[in-house]
Amino acid sequence: MKRTTPLRAAIAAVLLTVGLGAAQAGAAPLPEPAAAPSASASLLDAMSRDLGLTAAEAEERLSAEKAAVEVEKAARRSAGAAYGGSWFDAATGRLVVAVTDRTEEAEVRALGADTRLVRHSAAALDRAKARLDTLNAPAGVAGWHVDPRSNSVVVDVVRSERQTPAVRSFVDRARAGGAVTVAETAQAPRTYAAGTVGGDPYYTGNVRCSIGFSVYGGFVTAGHCGRAGAAVRGWDGSAMGTFQGSSFPGDDYAYVSIHSGWWTVPVVLGWGTIPDQLVRGSAEAPVGSSICRSGSTTHWRCGTVLAKNETVNYSQGAVYQMTKTSVCAEGGDSGGSLLSGDQAQGVTSGGWGNCSSGGETWFQPINEILGRYGLRLHTA
Repeated sequence: MKRTTPLRAAIAAVLLTVGLGAAQAGAAPLPEPAAAPSASASLLDAMSRDLGLTAAEAEERLSAEKAAVEVEKAARRSAGAAYGGSWFDAATGRLVVAVTDRTEEAEVRALGADTRLVRHSAAALDRAKARLDTLNAPAGVAGWHVDPRSNSVVVDVVRSERQTPAVRSFVDRARAGGAVTVAETAQAPRTYAAGTVGGDPYYTGNVRCSIGFSVYGGFVTAGHCGRAGAAVRGWDGSAMGTFQGSSFPGDDYAYVSIHSGWWTVPVVLGWGTIPDQLVRGSAEAPVGSSICRSGSTTHWRCGTVLAKNETVNYSQGAVYQMTKTSVCAEGGDSGGSLLSGDQAQGVTSGGWGNCSSGGETWFQPINEILGRYGLRLHTA
């Protein structure tokens, strides 16, 4: 961003103090310290507000979730073809791993996870979901995803549309493939772009969206915010960059390169309401983990990861491999950052509801975006 306001000058000074200016100038990023600092008070406050935790409970949960990420990697390798998925259990602070073969349970438990014996492997559920991805869904079907906890593919239908002929026909076709359950949702998902309004956003055309994460050379955001070649204006209205790649629907991600006069930093802005958060990596958090979102409209909001690899059926078309959360969002939050602790998770796509009455939000996972465009996340 440009060095023009006192707020941004103060941010730049702080970043230079911790050595981030050298990374911007082209030097290698600073190595991560041996012991990462504890979570900021503002992050703990946001988790307390949205998850009903004390600060101590929030900090303990973040520590347990960080450990669960490593356990999940080892458990997946250990279980092999018997792996049925996994999720973080907030009540116990442990990872739960589903397996289809009882003989694998002891080995997985030895890694520090709890186990559950299930009928379907994760690979079988992924195949069942892939079959649904080939179907055309009516507007009354909000989406579908693999749910390791129920060991099924869950089809979400809008409550008021469940008995319509088109929805019933889709559900019947989905169930014909087996391993499918049906759940209801209050509203259909929508994207969170917004018309031009005040705040601290970026703009393309007459649309306002939010920056996701800094990558070397620019930032990533939501694809529905702009097409390749579209010009981007910064918070002050001046030329900021250009969409180099964009995909929506099918995916919902984009890469924006920035012009001289702007620079990238490994932080997620608090938009003046909380201190900025350092980004230290992009390790994927398990289902059940806490997650927080930053956007130009509703600032910091927290919730939990509800599902992964979900197909979301927007009015513009289906988007695949999304992650669902209980975090709320509103217009203008599209493209914004989602983090679990200090680990980047993805960019805000859309959802339903708002931050007054609640709702759900989906994001496109960050590692998929980095791989698609050959980008490198800017980390502290």
